[in-house]
Amino acid sequence: MSRFLRYLVSAKNLIGCLLALAGLVLHWFGLLGPIWPLVLVALYAIGALAGPRRRPKVARSSFDAQEVRRAVDRAYQMTHGRLPVDVQAKVAEIRTEILELLPHASEFPLGSQDLYVLQRTATEYLPATLQAYLALPPRYATQQVISDDKTPLEVLREQLAMLDDEMDEIADAVHRRDSDRLLAQGIFLEERFGRRSGGLAPPPQR
Repeated sequence: MSRFLRYLVSAKNLIGCLLALAGLVLHWFGLLGPIWPLVLVALYAIGALAGPRRRPKVARSSFDAQEVRRAVDRAYQMTHGRLPVDVQAKVAEIRTEILELLPHASEFPLGSQDLYVLQRTATEYLPATLQAYLALPPRYATQQVISDDKTPLEVLREQLAMLDDEMDEIADAVHRRDSDRLLAQGIFLEERFGRRSGGLAPPPQR
């Protein structure tokens, strides 16, 4: 399931979806004829094959926090006033989660998969998802059923929810490491000062 979810937010899937959505726009204008379902499948396949392979890791030395910050800010700004309130709020939530993780970038282990996903979400996955939706005519995006009885807006909500869940998982991992350090420090203090409960002893009175 994890591999499947990672593919859903991969560049290959997003580019394939973008091309398929472009095909839907052409169909909406009556340019594809009766074979439009086959054209959509072919467009998605072309995008998926042409999309770059996902690198499994990113080194801390190649992680650019400023680039991540600029990318996620641009993604948020381009949606301002163009999305329903709940969807705009979800974009803002993802942006906040990414920005809150940036100060912890140096704490990720070498070759961290989470660090890679964090960077690519800000610079590629989130912008590509939003651009694919915003490229559609507003009425089409909110009313036309395209897949599994869902409109493009409903598909967008699902994709943003997946990105949000991924950021939540990374944040949870960071917080667990912080908690482990806090517990380790507590064990050290207990051993150092010989107390197992109740905190440190007060200084002796003179």
